[in-house]
Amino acid sequence: MEGASDGFEAVASEGSGAEQSPASSQRGAGDPAEKPLPPEPARTAQSEKGWDRQSSQNSVLPKNTATGTQTAKRIEDNETLRKTRESPGKVIQQNYHMPDVVTVRVQRGSDSFQEVDVKIERPTYSKPFLGGFRNVSTGVEFHNAGSQTKPPKRPHKGNQLFCKETQTAVEKNKQQQTRNTTSTQMTKIGLYVSNMTDKLITPGKYFTAEEYHKRRLEAVIVLQKYFRRWHAVNLVQNLKEQRRLRLAREAEEELQKKREKEEKLIREYEKKLNPKTKEDFELLYHELELWMREETERINRTLTGAERKAALCALLEEETQLIACIGMHKLDANLENQQKSILHLLRKCAQPRRWKAFDGKITEMDTQNTLRGKELLEIYRSLTKEDIPKDERTSVLLTVKYTVKEHECKLTQEIVALIDREIDLLSRDVKECNLEGLRKRICTLFLQYIKIPEFNPEVAGLLKVPQDPLTLYKKIYFCHSCENYLPSTEFPVAANSRTIGRCHSCYRLENEARQREAYLKYRLILEDLRKSEVDYQDDSKIVFLVQVLLERALLLIVSSGFDYMSFIL
Repeated sequence: MEGASDGFEAVASEGSGAEQSPASSQRGAGDPAEKPLPPEPARTAQSEKGWDRQSSQNSVLPKNTATGTQTAKRIEDNETLRKTRESPGKVIQQNYHMPDVVTVRVQRGSDSFQEVDVKIERPTYSKPFLGGFRNVSTGVEFHNAGSQTKPPKRPHKGNQLFCKETQTAVEKNKQQQTRNTTSTQMTKIGLYVSNMTDKLITPGKYFTAEEYHKRRLEAVIVLQKYFRRWHAVNLVQNLKEQRRLRLAREAEEELQKKREKEEKLIREYEKKLNPKTKEDFELLYHELELWMREETERINRTLTGAERKAALCALLEEETQLIACIGMHKLDANLENQQKSILHLLRKCAQPRRWKAFDGKITEMDTQNTLRGKELLEIYRSLTKEDIPKDERTSVLLTVKYTVKEHECKLTQEIVALIDREIDLLSRDVKECNLEGLRKRICTLFLQYIKIPEFNPEVAGLLKVPQDPLTLYKKIYFCHSCENYLPSTEFPVAANSRTIGRCHSCYRLENEARQREAYLKYRLILEDLRKSEVDYQDDSKIVFLVQVLLERALLLIVSSGFDYMSFIL
């Protein structure tokens, strides 16, 4: 070996029990016993040839660390070799400790060097002695690089590995004698053993493993057969029960549809006899228009000349009478609806404050304003009652008088004067039919008194016309048809409109006079469509942009088979 020729001899590995420290690993080539160690810095001595080869690659400079390790000076190669030759056994450095970080100067090119910081790792386990070299002249041992480097870890392949021991069960056969030792006494000449308690055991028929497994298979087949029969019976019973429930549900749905259809016809008939809402009058005008078209077609088909003209004139007069009758019903319905709207307004004034707590319970609270509204509601109900005794009527009038006298103004003075007049007339036994106009005046003035926020603070937020006129400038528009200034809610605004057109009342009046179309069924279709869209829970909002005036077009789109959503888009 090259090292041996320069004053070094190879040292073979003597087992894995040697320590990893270079100072503790000095041994003789043939003697495994430990020897007295020379000073640690003396191990840095090398041959001239080996030192020149190592110094040409790099040089090691200890670096100051946080623990205060001393920094050694760079020693020239020639001086080191000279000192090594002159005094081989002389200690160069005393009490030298390896620092945690050293600086290595590496040659990168012909004239370029780079300093690299190398961190020294302190081993935590005993490294095996893997051989090395011994300086013949000094007796210093140098370990191989394998014993100075931490062994690399095997890369993990990502698969779970199993060794042979975990996959193989170790079996052992061992004979063991039981603790219960018994004996058997047999009958012989001179000895009698009773056989009264003995049992006679007769061996059965021997069967092989194939016969055993065959018998088990047959038993399993029998079990499966009965289980499948039980399962099939249960399945059939469930199907029968489902069929019975489905037929009952379908029959119930059919009866429900029939009942709803009958109720709808009765409801429509009642609406035609006693119309109350705008939709009811739309249906009446629509039925009138259909009747007029049928009669006109019949007259034109059957009559000619003067007879035709006379029949058309009679039909026109009959239509005029029907329109007048519908108008009378409309006046009665307006009076009834007006009274309902007044009571609804007063109930909202008397309604207490309500809010939902964190546990879901509803909490109600009466304030001073709601109590005032409730008091005025009860007084108004008592004031509008009919056919009550004179004493009760007088008590109601006095209650109203004392209530309005709390605020002195022209309105309250007029109410008090009218109440005194009615009390005087009641004392004179005047008929109630003659007091009807006076009572209506009192009710009207008292209602006006209730709608004043100074007397009823709760009504301030419920009035259609706000108290501050400046708030009306931004929401009031002019209708060019009826030439009235109305709020923005009284105008139908389409999605593509740029200007404000006619109001709702003008559209309704034109429909009653010319077209006489009933939009109730289209409105119901649109409501059902919106409910179905809500049930889908897909956050669709396009169908809610469709207005009532587009319901008929929507019905045509749906009936024609087109996708109404893509049509709207």
